[in-house]
Amino acid sequence: MTNEILVIDDNADIRKLISGILKDKGFIVREAANFDQAMIEINKKAPDVAIIDVKLDKGDNDGIELLVHIKKIDEDVPVIMISGHANVQMAVDSLKLGAFEFIQKPFSSERLINFANRAAENINLKKEKRVLENKLFSSYEIIGKSQAIEKIRNLIIKLSTTESRIFISGPAGSGKELIARQIHKQSSRSNKPFVVVNGALLDPGKYEQELFGTENKNETINYGFFEKAKDGTLLIDEISEIPLETQAKILRVLIDQKFKRVNGLKEINVNVRIVSTSSKNIREEIDKGNFREDLYHRLNVVPIYIPALTDRLEDIPLLLKYFSKKISDLNGINQTKLDTNLDLFYNYKWPGNVRELRNLVERISILSINENSASINQLVKDSLSQKNIYSKNDDNVLSYPLKEAREKFEKNYLSSQLKKHKGNISKTAEFVGMERSALHRKLKSLGIKGIN
Repeated sequence: MTNEILVIDDNADIRKLISGILKDKGFIVREAANFDQAMIEINKKAPDVAIIDVKLDKGDNDGIELLVHIKKIDEDVPVIMISGHANVQMAVDSLKLGAFEFIQKPFSSERLINFANRAAENINLKKEKRVLENKLFSSYEIIGKSQAIEKIRNLIIKLSTTESRIFISGPAGSGKELIARQIHKQSSRSNKPFVVVNGALLDPGKYEQELFGTENKNETINYGFFEKAKDGTLLIDEISEIPLETQAKILRVLIDQKFKRVNGLKEINVNVRIVSTSSKNIREEIDKGNFREDLYHRLNVVPIYIPALTDRLEDIPLLLKYFSKKISDLNGINQTKLDTNLDLFYNYKWPGNVRELRNLVERISILSINENSASINQLVKDSLSQKNIYSKNDDNVLSYPLKEAREKFEKNYLSSQLKKHKGNISKTAEFVGMERSALHRKLKSLGIKGIN
């Protein structure tokens, strides 16, 4: 991989000398002779590595300003600061602001090459990590045979040929971002950016700057999420957390297909597909006055709802096997054989949904190396809190008379077993040790209807 290094120094002789040494070692080199040129080069394209003189033409620390600016654009870019007027405090301040190294002039070519090679290796590793993380997330599939999952899978295929906006709702951890990524992956925009902005994690005082970008007094630009997602897909995660004032501006962008950066005069055209998600009941948020109904209708062209894991228990065996295999491949360990018939998997409430299940499988896979089946089952039991084993309505059977408590237990138990066996009466009867006709009578007496 050939890396590009931006050399910024107002001394032409030193700049040319550094550039020549780096070019001889196979690096691609860009140059900037002053602060303004440097800003133009940085904004044009962030380099892989930057070498910056602390003192340029605008002041004693204008090189530090460039360091801060680069880190705002891409915090992973290694920046090597150089100075002929250095002191310890200057070096410490630079490193605190994210500088990769600080070199005092004069320095040998060997030292420069050593630092440049280390910086290039650093950025290459970070790039590889990004690629692997994206591939890992992108490689995850939507797992399940429940009616709800089959419906979502079919809907994604239909959406791949359209540009419609999509609103995905469902509890936290149910897989909303995974579905958004699958939609992007199968669309005509798949080779363009997929950008995620989480409304719950944005700086409350900088919503508009984060979304639309800013134009600064020094003529520099901080690009917002709308521009970063140009020609691709913008996922606005937890959009219900964005304040009403900013919601109005997002609505205006959707209507006009353009916007202005904060402090900017020029209108920027928008070509981006919007996918939004929310873990909250968006209709309740509208009724409370927390979310604009007109914005919701603009975003909710195609709605997708992902049910909680407890509402698709028949998918749990498939998810257990899938995650166990994935984690085995990722960590280079033997696949853990999980007992998919263990009742605890189906009685537990899974407040964190599929994400919690995946985390559990990863934890068990690591802790159960060289353990037997009994030990693995015990690890599962130890990992899942017993306080969540009660039914969805949180009825505690200890607070009822014996007859009523028995009925509640039987109803919860048999409902769970039916879901586990996908509503198959024969398989359920065989598992619980009852005659098929007796199970039918019991289900009828408990008021349990067919479970799909």
